[in-house]
Amino acid sequence: MNEVLAVGSLAYDIRTKRVGEVMEEYGTRYMLRPVQGGCEWDVLREHVRPATTADRLSPALAERNANSGRGGAVWG
Repeated sequence: MNEVLAVGSLAYDIRTKRVGEVMEEYGTRYMLRPVQGGCEWDVLREHVRPATTADRLSPALAERNANSGRGGAVWG
């Protein structure tokens, strides 16, 4: 990808299949942080693209599905 992502935007790492917030751009890399917090990781510019709505929803849906399988609250 040749598109420059702004700090604070959400990006999708195509190698790790994770969504992260762009914390910094340096040279040919971005520093991303998980949306819910956690350790940052770096990714080459060509392995990242703007996150779509589907990218952003997938982790939340996976967590809810996991909770429902364990008898946890699905919506809250």
